[in-house]
Amino acid sequence: MANKRLFDDRLLGLITDSESKLITRLASRSLNWILVLTLNILNTPYSSLDPSLILDVVESVGLRCTGSLIALNSYENRVYQIGIEESSPVIAKFYRPFRWSDEAIIEEHLFAAELVQHEIPVIAPMQSANGNTLHHYQGFRFALFPRKGGRALELDNLEHLEWMGRFIGRLHAVGTCQAFQHRLKLDVQSYGYIPYQFLLDNNFIPSELKHNYCHAMEALLPKIEQCFREVGPIDYIRLHGDCHAGNVLWSDTGPHIVDLDDCLMGPAVQDIWMLLSGSKDQVDVQLNRILDGYCEFFDYNPRELYLVEALRTLRMIHYTGWLAKRWEDPAFPLNFPWFNTPRYWQEQLQNLNEQFVLIEQSLEDINSYDDE
Repeated sequence: MANKRLFDDRLLGLITDSESKLITRLASRSLNWILVLTLNILNTPYSSLDPSLILDVVESVGLRCTGSLIALNSYENRVYQIGIEESSPVIAKFYRPFRWSDEAIIEEHLFAAELVQHEIPVIAPMQSANGNTLHHYQGFRFALFPRKGGRALELDNLEHLEWMGRFIGRLHAVGTCQAFQHRLKLDVQSYGYIPYQFLLDNNFIPSELKHNYCHAMEALLPKIEQCFREVGPIDYIRLHGDCHAGNVLWSDTGPHIVDLDDCLMGPAVQDIWMLLSGSKDQVDVQLNRILDGYCEFFDYNPRELYLVEALRTLRMIHYTGWLAKRWEDPAFPLNFPWFNTPRYWQEQLQNLNEQFVLIEQSLEDINSYDDE
């Protein structure tokens, strides 16, 4: 009986039913076979996703394809534009196995639908005839989206930034209505300690830099925890989670969000700071314009602004951990050849040390704010 529980419920919840059944059948035969199968699913999850299968997947929900297929830019998932007979093309998104549970993906879809109900321009997944938005086909999980175009957000356009502020304020007003139950919470554990431990466990850090890198991380992570404590009570709300210019399309009617794949629970400022760039004076001007729009629809906690450098650092650590976790996927060495090189790790160490100084300054600024 013990062999049939080789994978805990969390892991089984992140693989498809067909993969789970195959693993269970193999469980009584050989642990090695199970490990080989699991590693193959993790490292080359899309190896069988050829054009013929992609078209079959789309037609499995009742659409008729023209045969037109264009691969779109995506590393974590696989995304394609598919031509549909007598209709506009659709976007097919294939979710990476093991990353999210079905429940977490459905929460993403429900959040998008909720935003659309409040007339917030988000590209929500299409429902099939039975009302489902998440579908399964031959071991793949996928969703279909309408195709919508747009141009890039202009971060140096202050009117655009104020408009983005209104957009994010509206999104957060809806996001605060309830909490995610199955998605990540952005904190020092999920975005800091866990990816750092993965780097250690899998020997990514070069031996000649390991001592200094670990010293920097083990000084930095407690400082980030202190920063969160000093800011005080933080309202964790549903966020976009990855709100940078690349995830926003602009049209004459304003911004719309392309993807909610990284939506999570976190502090509101997480959806604001990635829109800021340039010198301190430029950032101050940009931030004021964003907040002018934001506060028309949602109040913000000014103390959260002291979390920006802590959140920036967590994003850096999380990003490094993400690349490391995906490094056995052949698409990643091809598209990120600079990762895991001596120069990369040297630059990371330097960046971490610089962030330590900035977080210490944030802590001093919090204390000055409290004294006022």
